[in-house]
Order: sequence, then structure tokens, then C-alpha cells
Amino acid sequence: MVATAPTYTISWEKLPDDFVLPDDPVDNINQPALAAALTESLQLAGHLPDMAFTSTNYGMCATVNGKFVVKAPDWAYVRQISVPRSEVERSYTPRLQGEVPTMVLEFLSESEGGEYSVKATYPPGKFFFYEQVLHVPNYGIFEPKSGTLELYRFDDAGRYTLQSVNEQRRFWIPEMQLFLGGWQGGRENRNGYWLRWWDAEDNLLLWGFEQAERDRQTIAQERQHAEQERQRAEQERQRAERLAAKLRAAGLDPEQID
Repeated sequence: MVATAPTYTISWEKLPDDFVLPDDPVDNINQPALAAALTESLQLAGHLPDMAFTSTNYGMCATVNGKFVVKAPDWAYVRQISVPRSEVERSYTPRLQGEVPTMVLEFLSESEGGEYSVKATYPPGKFFFYEQVLHVPNYGIFEPKSGTLELYRFDDAGRYTLQSVNEQRRFWIPEMQLFLGGWQGGRENRNGYWLRWWDAEDNLLLWGFEQAERDRQTIAQERQHAEQERQRAEQERQRAERLAAKLRAAGLDPEQID
């Protein structure tokens, strides 16, 4: 017997309103926080255009061999939709309703989530779905405990290729003109590893509380500088008064001296 590769036909259809979406809980309490952190810094830095959206555990759809397939990545970024936002409240069908997601991310947890599954038969595995069905340019798999990020990019051969990190252990995402990498620190009462963005000049895209702290420090520095200038001006005034007093004591009019 000779094994043959399964064949499949892909189409892009709107998910019926009566389609029952999975209502599975998230695998880990950290997943929503990790996803929210990614979106927040993009938005604050102006890297989230009006027609773009990010999602968390939200259905990405396609029809494979006449059957609807829905995968809900832990985080996804879509650069532009072509329909009113009200039409993608329940799910999103790329090509029909807008662009293919620029990036999808999966956060590994204790349970097996099939992030590496290349199963082609129905229902297809996540890796296969993102690679061979959606053709997502960037697929990342993040291990929160170790801070390890694997990034796969869709290549000219129509396959995912595992990318190498740069010297700062970050990945360049050309479609977003940003670097993505692991970062260790605290947020929302959680100390551990996070995914962070950096711009082309290696500036970290800040979270809200970091931006507020930086603004506070900037205001404090400006106030300190203003106080130093006031004290300097006061010292100059006092020096001028002492000089004028000495001139008057010598019988000279300070106003007549150039």
C-alpha cells in the first residue's frame, strides 16, 4: 500500500451566525495578560492603525474541503480589515473580510495545545492551519516560563522556516517594522517573562504605567531644571546688588558705569 498525501480545497466564507464557536477557557491565567501587554504597547506607540485589530482567543476561520475550520490563537494582529468592525465581532475570515493576519502567537501552557501540529486531515492542526491554509507570514510560539520565543516565517517555498534571533535575541518583523522578543520584569502583579516590541532604533515600546512613570520623571527633571535656573538667576541678582553697593560706597553711581 502506498500512502498518499491528503488533498484539500480552501475557500473563504463567512461563518454562519448560528455556528457554535468553542467556549473553552484559556489554558493559563497568564495568557490574557501576555496578550493585553502586546496590544497596549502597540496602541500607545501609534502602531495600531484605525483599520487594524488584535485579538485574543478569537476565531480565525476558513473553509477546508467544505467544512468550517476555526482556530483561536492566543494573540493575533490583523493590519487591515475591509468590512465594518461590527461584522467581525464573533469571528474573522481572512481574504473575505480583510487581510491575512500579519502574525499569530501561541503561548505554551501545561496542557498540550497542538501548537506544533502539522495534521492535514480534518480538523487540521494549528501549525498546518496557519502555514498551509491561512499563510500567516509570522507564527510565534512563546514559552512564558523560560522566556523562549520561536518564530516561523512563511518562505518562498510555501513553508514555515524557523528564524534566528539577532544579537539582542529579538526577531525583526518587517511587515510591522518592529522587533519582537522576550523581556523579564513585572506587570499586573506578575513577575516573569513577557513579549515586548522594540522599534527600528531599538527603543522599547512602553506600557501605560511605564509611559506615566517616564512622563513623571520628565516633569520632575523639568521642574528641577527650572528651580536650578531660578536659583542661578537669584544668585546673579544678589551678586549684582553687592557690586552696586560697593560702587555706591566708593562714591560711584552704578547706573553710570557701562
